[in-house]
Amino acid sequence: MNAGSGGGTRTGLAAELGTGLGERATLVQFSSAFCAPCRATRRVLGEVADMVPGVTHVEIDAEARLDLVRRLGIERTPTVLVLDADGRVVRRAAGQPRKADVIAALGAAL
Repeated sequence: MNAGSGGGTRTGLAAELGTGLGERATLVQFSSAFCAPCRATRRVLGEVADMVPGVTHVEIDAEARLDLVRRLGIERTPTVLVLDADGRVVRRAAGQPRKADVIAALGAAL
């Protein structure tokens, strides 16, 4: 997962996502309806969020949130953003991640 730019204030980004952020970090997944790797990514991110206290997994339907997709430069699904506690993007990756890579990327946020 690579370092990313973007983000914003905790309140602003949480409002854009339509949900609260995790206490320590948030895994934001951009998905689309017919994306098979998105289903596997949902499972992996959910497992990591369940394992690591204070981490939340949020899934965004890319087709329904084209405004946010364009603003954040999302080019394919699945794309995963790792946000720190303040809602700043600290890592991003496109494609289906491995659990070990997600856990390692969380290190930059925690």
